[in-house]
Amino acid sequence: MTQNAIIFQFFHWYSSNDGQWWNYCASQAEALASKGITHVYLPPAYKSALGVNEPGYAVYDHFDLGEFDQKGTVRTKYGTKEEYLKCIEALHQHSISVIADMVLNQKLGGDDPETFTAIEVNPDNRNEFISEPETVEAFTKFNFPGRNGQYSNFEWNFTTFSGIDNVKDGVKKIYSIQNEYGDKWEKVMDEEFGNYDLLMGSDIEYRNESVRGEMLEWGKWYVETTGVDGFRMDAVKHIPPEFIKVWLQYLRRELNNNFFAVSEYWKNDVNILLKYLEAVENATQLFDVPLHFNFRQASLQKNEYDLRKIFDGSLLQVKPELSVTFVENQDTQPGQSLESAVDFWFKPLAYAITLLREQGIPIVFYPSLYSAEYKVEKDGNEYDINLVTVQGLEQLLQVRKDLSYGFQIDYFDHPNVVGWVRHGIDEKPNSGCAVVMSNGDDGYKEMDMGKRNANKGFHDIMGNFSEDVGTDDNGFCKFLVKGSSVSVWVANE
Repeated sequence: MTQNAIIFQFFHWYSSNDGQWWNYCASQAEALASKGITHVYLPPAYKSALGVNEPGYAVYDHFDLGEFDQKGTVRTKYGTKEEYLKCIEALHQHSISVIADMVLNQKLGGDDPETFTAIEVNPDNRNEFISEPETVEAFTKFNFPGRNGQYSNFEWNFTTFSGIDNVKDGVKKIYSIQNEYGDKWEKVMDEEFGNYDLLMGSDIEYRNESVRGEMLEWGKWYVETTGVDGFRMDAVKHIPPEFIKVWLQYLRRELNNNFFAVSEYWKNDVNILLKYLEAVENATQLFDVPLHFNFRQASLQKNEYDLRKIFDGSLLQVKPELSVTFVENQDTQPGQSLESAVDFWFKPLAYAITLLREQGIPIVFYPSLYSAEYKVEKDGNEYDINLVTVQGLEQLLQVRKDLSYGFQIDYFDHPNVVGWVRHGIDEKPNSGCAVVMSNGDDGYKEMDMGKRNANKGFHDIMGNFSEDVGTDDNGFCKFLVKGSSVSVWVANE
């Protein structure tokens, strides 16, 4: 039976580090399935250079999923390898696909120091060398003594990295490693800072044939070991697009599986996103970063924002089949370097846009459904952060699961009150819905629900109105909305 896809991001940056996260996620599998969740996106499962105190993006050992005593711990922040595999199994038992977070750009926490030749670069323009070749010492040798060659005996050293960020005389500096590929960074698409190959730590050198082979085989090992169904590709603007394309093609071919993939290219410019998709030959979908920033802008400008422009410049507008829409994620939440929170009042409207439209695949952020409390330090002060659940999100999820199907008609014809309808399909009894939202005063939209919904009563599942409305003989109706809110009208049956 047809079911709309919904991705749920089951973590946030400050998720508990007590080692029970995989067990907790497994316990929620049945509840998530009942809400219509079809995919769960899990955080990086491999050992971090910072042990249990970092979400997994400071990758130390890709092969250690919480199995070996390394970096002061056997488990990761989230639990052990055994618990991770049981979590995936629990999600699969409830027909939920699992998306693994693939961090392919950097490694941190090397085991031994090495000395090699490197050139310091201007951090604001990495193409500008600001020193002569010099001897640098850095922890770029990875022996993984706790794993002792199990699964792979590949040894990472300075020849397998293109550059490093390294602290010298108390100052963090960026160095281009001088190797057989010359004094140039890898060719990546993003021209921020001249060349944004290096994000942090030791940047993986994909011009090295042995490195490419190791990462291809690791990807295959990971899928065969865990049984995951797809990938969230981290920080792809720092990785040559050619390798991302080859990596995904290799796994799909070798494992005879058309794995789902969505990549994080953090750029509020749809033209650059389109250029990236062309470079990888549409091998992956992309998070719709421009749409997220439209949501943020709309939430801050309130009734001064023209809702008719909410899709302008978004991937959803120009290539909806490859758009994964989101309201917030672990990088945008308060306390993070990319903090760009959507103001609370607008979140129900933003989620209605991502969940109840035909175009795009929506992702729901953990705190939006479960809430989150944590502390952050900023400017020498500690702040209590409380992310409460999004009002009406449970209802929006249910409407997407059961009712938001069929032909779509848009009514984006007013700067402060917009709406759309879905006519429903025979396969989903009583399906169809009418969505109307306002960022200003109370209002309404006269909208056409189609002949199949003629002479029906409708109620607002969001609970903003106690009175029903009804369609006429042709399916038309005046659907109401209160100021600064969204109403979703569904058939009384």
